[in-house]
Amino acid sequence: MQPISHDHHHSLLLCWKIRTGISKGMDPIRIKRYADWFFEHHIQPHFIIEENLIFPILGDQHVLIKKALHDHKRLRALFRKTDDLATTIRSIEKELASHIRFEERILFNEIQNLATEEQLQWISMAHTAEKFQENTVDIFWE
Repeated sequence: MQPISHDHHHSLLLCWKIRTGISKGMDPIRIKRYADWFFEHHIQPHFIIEENLIFPILGDQHVLIKKALHDHKRLRALFRKTDDLATTIRSIEKELASHIRFEERILFNEIQNLATEEQLQWISMAHTAEKFQENTVDIFWE
C-alpha cells in the first residue's frame, strides 16, 4: 500500500499549493489550471487504481467503500466545475485533504486488516511507485 500512500502525499502537496496560491492572492484561474492538470495526470489514475484494485477487497457494499466512492464522485465533479473558481478551488483543497486523511487513517487500515497476503502482494505488484512528474509551466505557489 506504500505506493498508494506516496500518491496521497503528492495530492496533499497539491492542497498545500492551492492554499499557498490563495494566501498569495493568485488568480484562481492559474490555480485551477494547475489543479486540473494534476487531476488528469495524478488523481484520476490514482482513483482508477483504488476503484479497480483496492476497494474490491472490501466490496462496494461496505460502508467505508461507499464513502470513498462518494468522495471520488464529488471530487470528480469539483474538478469539472468551471464557474466560481475561487470557491471551487477552496472546495477542492478542503475535500481532497479530508478524503486523503479518511483513506489513510481509516479505510486503508480496514483494508490491511481484512486483505489476504495475496491481495496485498497483488496491489504492490500492480501499482509500483513511479517517479512523480511535476508541471512547472506556472509555479504559482512559489
